[in-house]
Amino acid sequence: PSVPRHTNRLVNEKSPYLLQHAHNPVDWYPWGQEAFDKAKKENKLIFLSVGYSTCHWCHVMEEESFKNKEIGEIMNKNYVCIKVDREERPDVDKVYMTFVQATSGGGGWPMSVWLTPDLKPFAGGTYFPPEDGVHRVGFRTVLLRIAEQWKENKDALLENSQKILEALLHVSEVRVQGQESPPPSKEVMATCFQQLSNSYDEDYGGFSKSPKFPTPVNLNFLFTYWALHRTTPEGARALQMALHTLKMMAHGGIHDHVGQGFHRYSTDQHWHVPHFEKMLYDQGQLAATYSRAFQISGDKFFADVVQDILLYVSRDLSDRAGGFYSAEDADSYPTTASGEKREGAFCVWAAEEIRALLPDPVEGATEGTTLGDIFMHHYGVKETGNVSPMQDPHQELKGKNVLIVRYSPELTAARFGLEPGRLDALLQEGRRRLSAARAQRPRPHLDTKMLAAWNGLMISGFAQAGVALGEQEYVSRAARAAAFLRRHLFDPASGRLLRSCYRGEDDSVEQSAVPIQGFLEDYVFVIQALFDLYEASLEQGWLEWALQLQHMQDKLFWDPKGFAYFSSGADDPSLLLRLKNDQDGAEPAANSVTVTNLLRAACYSGHTEWVEKAGQILAAFSERLQKIPIALPEMARATAVFHHTLKQVVICGDPKGEDTKEMLRCVHSVFSPNKVLMLADGDSAGFLYRQLPFLASLERKDGKATAYLCSNFACSLPVTSPQELRGMLCP
Repeated sequence: PSVPRHTNRLVNEKSPYLLQHAHNPVDWYPWGQEAFDKAKKENKLIFLSVGYSTCHWCHVMEEESFKNKEIGEIMNKNYVCIKVDREERPDVDKVYMTFVQATSGGGGWPMSVWLTPDLKPFAGGTYFPPEDGVHRVGFRTVLLRIAEQWKENKDALLENSQKILEALLHVSEVRVQGQESPPPSKEVMATCFQQLSNSYDEDYGGFSKSPKFPTPVNLNFLFTYWALHRTTPEGARALQMALHTLKMMAHGGIHDHVGQGFHRYSTDQHWHVPHFEKMLYDQGQLAATYSRAFQISGDKFFADVVQDILLYVSRDLSDRAGGFYSAEDADSYPTTASGEKREGAFCVWAAEEIRALLPDPVEGATEGTTLGDIFMHHYGVKETGNVSPMQDPHQELKGKNVLIVRYSPELTAARFGLEPGRLDALLQEGRRRLSAARAQRPRPHLDTKMLAAWNGLMISGFAQAGVALGEQEYVSRAARAAAFLRRHLFDPASGRLLRSCYRGEDDSVEQSAVPIQGFLEDYVFVIQALFDLYEASLEQGWLEWALQLQHMQDKLFWDPKGFAYFSSGADDPSLLLRLKNDQDGAEPAANSVTVTNLLRAACYSGHTEWVEKAGQILAAFSERLQKIPIALPEMARATAVFHHTLKQVVICGDPKGEDTKEMLRCVHSVFSPNKVLMLADGDSAGFLYRQLPFLASLERKDGKATAYLCSNFACSLPVTSPQELRGMLCP
């Protein structure tokens, strides 16, 4: 390749997103002291651009503006320009996104913000077209206008930025008011259920018309609601809403029927035409949610989807060393000869391509039927393409098809006079051939950054799938990834987690010159993963590490005055605000998940102050939980776990014994949102026996594996049959 005309400081970074901008004519700096010092010394404003590598509009703004030499010159002359990967620095992103949302009424990426030399925001937006249009000001104009303002009325601008900061501090504060106690769980659960029920789409599932997001936090709430109200009509409806949504998503185009895994979200009501990027955090959460659906319903359909997601992650998002990559992009080159990328190019099909790949006549079907006919019928393929122009504003998918399951296997078989039993193998053969054809296409960009938080979510997905499906290899994969975190994203000297590491040139794992310290979400999702991994593997080392990390999380992030945890530590002077995220979105808010973590930690350690902290978090978010719990479904779910007290399920037995394994299988086969599993193996020098003296008093009855159900360290009578145990777990 030719030598690039421009190179800026991003060339020394590790983030794939920052490296994408290393040859822009813009003199980009990474977020850090060098840029801040330059702004102060030269008394220049800062232009901050925040995005991530799978963000479609980020690519568009780069192509239109950041690769434009003239715009680059205006930027370099008037500003110190800083580029941030929001996945590396969610803290920086959150501070300035809070500003953009408060001042423009909307937010999103790419985020464009103008800051004073002391990092205070005073103007911002998201995507700007390069030149003025009918309805919007162009980026060039905004750059020139703001530079002019800075020259003419610097003092007014500085004063204004100070006022903005004070207002932001005020609106973004989440704190306990007076002596609040946790909100009443019954009411919070009922309101959240009602709000979800009212926004539910009866036909296609999901909780909005369009766009539609695969919100695992909503589905997990509904499973817990069902478990606590199994015999009521509301409980039945909660389960029906969750399972129907999961079925419709799996049939839809948001699910990659040829390459496995799930795309980010659907642009329409039918889960049909997605935004095609695939994110690790979606795969991790969906693997866990589909595992729960299988555990509850026993329907093999859901187990198949779990296996599909984990196949995708194992094959396409796994590093040799055991970690998981962040994402695959939506845009790619349609063919090796193409000059420009298109959204979805890797995943979509023209009807004639499918006909050519599947020309075989099918024996036993109606005269003249080919494999292509059956496949195209089942997956809704149309000769002229099956994407409506409404869903395709840039005409990138014209004439193409996004596969979506349109009929039940019975209906498709009947349509072609086939034995219903034969259809599965025919569709599988079709998918196999399409997959081989797709492997010849240029792949979308892979973001090989490895993040502690998202790896945590994925470890939970593998561990929970291993338990629900009885697949030991999934538990082993989870353990490999946890060992990876311990080796590459943990600093044993300080006891702290690191946020990110990267795939190097020769597939080695690399760290940046100054590693980014872990944020609250890194601790919370990793601790959750370690608890899930302990329950799946019963290796006490994971528990011990989880409890150490919980102590560290308390030290770094707890707010002793207003309660709950801040998203970032106190040790970064460049951060203007320490915020608390109050929304369970594509990922759950860290404070929501940490409530359940703290309750589990208390069960494994006997530290009751963790139960107290859990209650204090719920108190800090009390008002929001009572008014709009639909914004915090994971925290609403945790109010029930807090209220009903976790039950310790203790199995006393030899981990290698068949009787012990049978008892464990029984525990794993039941969905019970407020149970914590532990194995008392009789090793009194082991970690658990040292933490929990009461375990020493529990013994095996008649030498058989024995289960006890304990609450607040008081235990039920012993049971030795899995049937009895099941009865206790499902009252």
